[in-house]
Amino acid sequence: MAENEQAAAGSENQNQPQFALQRIYVKDLSFESPNSPLVFQEQWKPEVNLDLNTSHSKVSDNQYEVVLSLTVTAKMGEKVAYIVEIQQAGVFMVQGIDGGQLGQMLGAYCPTILFPYAREAIDGVVNKGSFPALMLAPVNFDAIYAQALKRKQEEGASEAKEEPQTH
Repeated sequence: MAENEQAAAGSENQNQPQFALQRIYVKDLSFESPNSPLVFQEQWKPEVNLDLNTSHSKVSDNQYEVVLSLTVTAKMGEKVAYIVEIQQAGVFMVQGIDGGQLGQMLGAYCPTILFPYAREAIDGVVNKGSFPALMLAPVNFDAIYAQALKRKQEEGASEAKEEPQTH
């Protein structure tokens, strides 16, 4: 009887949602300072722009690679002081989570885990380029994911309205 309970508990655990971070790594990193050394002679008051994107792909049955891509551009007027591009990636084990919950996990939760690593790498490379430290502000990936989902739903609704009618 104890064996039956253990077997039932074992199959129950397989159905329980599971999540684990398996690896975090830099997939790609680039730093450019096209106007050095002249940019160092100006007073440092840059305009900093951050572009970000996330993507994910299935590696195996329960493993997903999530890639957080960030591009930071610092300009002094019209001159580019530096550009940093990073693809911070991670492999995550996700089991027993489907549909919208899986999308939320891969599109918001995993990038939230990856962001501090990308932020640290960007700060380090900017310092090595002889520029002042750049600590990017935290990003609300839940809000970004919700906006993207809403935009996708609105696009789907507008496409449905625009479909030609046949007579």
